[in-house]
Amino acid sequence: MAKLALLSVWDKTGLIELAQSLVHEFGFDLISSGGTAKAIKEAGLPVTKVSDYTGSPEILGGRVKTLHPRIHGGILARRDVPQDQADLEAQQIRSIDLVVVNLYPFEQTIAQPNASLAEAIEQIDIGGPAMLRASAKNFAHLTVLCNPSQYGDYLEELRRNQGEASLAFRQKCALAAFRHTGAYDRAIAAYLEAQAAGAEASLAKTSKVSAPESTVQKFTEQTLPATFILEGQQIQALRYGENPHQPAAWYQTGGATGWATATKLQGKELSYNNLVDLEAARRIIAEFASPDDSPAAAILKHTNPCGAASGETLAEAYDKAYNADPVSAFGGIVALNRPIDAATATALTQIFLECVVAPGCEPEAKEILAAKSKVRVLILPDLRNGPTETVKLIAGGFLVQASDDLITDSNQWKIVTEKSPTPAQLEELLFAWKICKHVKSNAIVVTRDRTTLGIGAGQMNRVGSVKIALEQAGAKAQGAVLASDGFFPFDDSVRTAAAAGIGAIVQPGGSLRDQDSIKAANESGIVMVFTGIRHFLH
Repeated sequence: MAKLALLSVWDKTGLIELAQSLVHEFGFDLISSGGTAKAIKEAGLPVTKVSDYTGSPEILGGRVKTLHPRIHGGILARRDVPQDQADLEAQQIRSIDLVVVNLYPFEQTIAQPNASLAEAIEQIDIGGPAMLRASAKNFAHLTVLCNPSQYGDYLEELRRNQGEASLAFRQKCALAAFRHTGAYDRAIAAYLEAQAAGAEASLAKTSKVSAPESTVQKFTEQTLPATFILEGQQIQALRYGENPHQPAAWYQTGGATGWATATKLQGKELSYNNLVDLEAARRIIAEFASPDDSPAAAILKHTNPCGAASGETLAEAYDKAYNADPVSAFGGIVALNRPIDAATATALTQIFLECVVAPGCEPEAKEILAAKSKVRVLILPDLRNGPTETVKLIAGGFLVQASDDLITDSNQWKIVTEKSPTPAQLEELLFAWKICKHVKSNAIVVTRDRTTLGIGAGQMNRVGSVKIALEQAGAKAQGAVLASDGFFPFDDSVRTAAAAGIGAIVQPGGSLRDQDSIKAANESGIVMVFTGIRHFLH
């Protein structure tokens, strides 16, 4: 008797090619359900609908179609157990040799910004996981495929082994199926837990009668789920990690979002370090990615900005960012908040760069950039869409926190000195604060004319960061502003900044010795504002 294959897939990539090989090359009979059966039939291949095979129609709008003894009996029957075979014969059930199933697109559905709970629930597959689990359990007697990427390997396995799949291959496929259903269930659980948490938060909010909370209180009272799920599908093996002796790979979580949706116009293969730097660049430029923002550019090295600026045109913004630190810009990562135009493309080709990311690229700019074919140029239309949590591994577990995506509102800042900032100073302080948020702690940023002049990053003490930033700014510090990601525990850095000519300082405040810093600012005649928000970046 011919071998029997059950095909029931949502993602029909490679389906027809697989079915053609099964029928014409290996003589399989096919049974299938719903849209899969329709696609196979339209391709001119013989197929029996599941409802015809079981004698039971699909019911409940397709919710019940494969949940039937003729299906699961054929999957779970053991070929080496006489009673199993007797049961199949008595019930006129055929053993199934191949099960090809992939699941409803639950994760892709919930990735849509306006997806409702009802829409998400309808994308929870029931029959698919049941078939995958049953098939994987019985891998000793059949093969299960849960991803179109497996189809070619399966056909090659049959060709090598006279139409049979080896036990080792079947077991490998079973493991993939269990991983797939496990990830699927965990994604559903995480979504429903988040929905429940959101409902509880809404209920708590409506039941409160106390005074309105501050922005910081609302932010810090966010809760994370009791069980945090991090699952990903490998989409690319990377040459290596941070160093050549470290294996690395790129995994995609959920649906096609973020960097997985980026288009690479040109350049070499992306590396681990490229992707880490690109994400840091995206986070910075996202601060300037609203339609009301001026053209902006940021140049990064090792996740820290070495130059960032806004300008009247994109080319001007890039030129200012580059000239902020041309030495460090060599081999850097560039992020732009506007589509690359010809003038900017010409400037980008003047030095060696690793990567450029922008929301678009004009045709003339593409031609100009092609002269530097090794430079990786990526188009990411949505620069603002990032992860809602950050995760760090520790021995025996991991840490999760809400992403630092609090929108800066300078109206909430507090002027603590006798001297108030001018409108121009306030705009400059806001620019400096946005950049400082993305510099490794202890972070100090000096800016003027919406351009970074000096950056002190990752130092073990804030005094050292202040010194580095001011030395880099040099004489340009006269009349500039300074941003600090954390408070000043002593007044020494304030006096150092004043001596260098700094005209205004923005910092979180919150030190027991804030008054010392305020006094130093007043005595020096400079402005100081407190944000009430800290942006440490470890």
